[in-house]
Amino acid sequence: MKNAELQTRKTQVIARGQGNVYPVYVERAKNAEIWDVEGNRYIDFGTGIAVCNTGHSHPKVVEAAKSQIDKFSHTCVMVNPYESAVELAEKLTAIAPGDSEKKAIFVTTGAEAVENCVKIARAHTGRRGVIAFNGGFHGRTNLTMALTGKITPYKHLFGPFPGDIFHAPFPIESHGISVKDSLKALQNLFKVDISPSDVAAIIIEPIQGEGGFYSAPVEFLVALRELCDEHGIVLIADEIQTGFGRTGKMFNMEYANVEPDLITMAKGIAGGFPLSAVVGKSAIMDAPLPGGLGGTYGGSPVACAAALAVLEVIEEENLIQRANEIGALFNEKLTLLKNQHPTLIADVRNKGAMIAIELIIDGDIEQPNSALTQALIANAAEYGLVLLACGFYGNVIRFLPALTATDEVVEEGLAKFSELFNSLT
Repeated sequence: MKNAELQTRKTQVIARGQGNVYPVYVERAKNAEIWDVEGNRYIDFGTGIAVCNTGHSHPKVVEAAKSQIDKFSHTCVMVNPYESAVELAEKLTAIAPGDSEKKAIFVTTGAEAVENCVKIARAHTGRRGVIAFNGGFHGRTNLTMALTGKITPYKHLFGPFPGDIFHAPFPIESHGISVKDSLKALQNLFKVDISPSDVAAIIIEPIQGEGGFYSAPVEFLVALRELCDEHGIVLIADEIQTGFGRTGKMFNMEYANVEPDLITMAKGIAGGFPLSAVVGKSAIMDAPLPGGLGGTYGGSPVACAAALAVLEVIEEENLIQRANEIGALFNEKLTLLKNQHPTLIADVRNKGAMIAIELIIDGDIEQPNSALTQALIANAAEYGLVLLACGFYGNVIRFLPALTATDEVVEEGLAKFSELFNSLT
């Protein structure tokens, strides 16, 4: 079967809203590489959108999943639970940022984790409002679309959305939004739209994912913690894309030494198996009544087994440090490319192996170069690469390599990217 044939079949039976970036159909994948049905090889700099931090088909993760399937695949953790879910909750509550006593719940997707955070925060506070940030991404369900701070493609055509959701500017110094500006906007919200005594939660990605890989300044995260403490607001850290070693810490909030009240976990948690979690302070997590949280597939035994293996791999292979090494290698090579094209590349930024370049026109950061970004994505497969774009204006190339990738594969992929970039400029 050819890629083109499969793409034709796909467009006939799968709705256009669930599009695909590449007409490249995967036959197998190993660590940082993918092979399609025609035998073509690709270096994967997307890892399924930060899901396969431990690489594709890591032997330890595969073995754990196979072993669990041999025993049973599903009983529902809310009906007949199992030890792997308990053990995973023990481990996640132990590694989550901060010293407070914590508890966890398991669901299936990142959006579910976010929704459950809102439910828990509202149950705990008895309040209605939730504040999110411009450019943030929190999911594709109705509530999480409301929280997401970008219309196209996530919210266009899908309203109305739930009320009592408010947005504030995310601090991005290079785009003229300071920490002071963002904090002032929050105070303005409290004066104009909702009293802080009515706010259940503030949710923030410590590094915006879809928004462009902008890091929230430490100063801002500390100020949010203080603001939430002052007004009894629940602080939610959405670490769905930043978690499990991706940024050179187990969780990115560790950089600010700030303990969130609730934290969302997904993507890299289980090596590609559908699983997500909410971990938070016990007193807050226990606010909902029994039966108020959960889902049929939440905490799948196969996914829990895989997640336990992922945690072992992260520790045994020192992947947190490896994320920093990979990030440094990307930064070095991409900075050389920036120096060759200073009017096209505004910035090279990374926290660990969460890496991005921002593309502009004529050296002007206020002129996003979305056309070049899309051209890079459109032509990546011809150069044997899988790349992803993001950004408020669609002008950021993001790199999310497997933390298990070798230097040789990373350097090969970066050489291919430089070749691709130069061919288009």
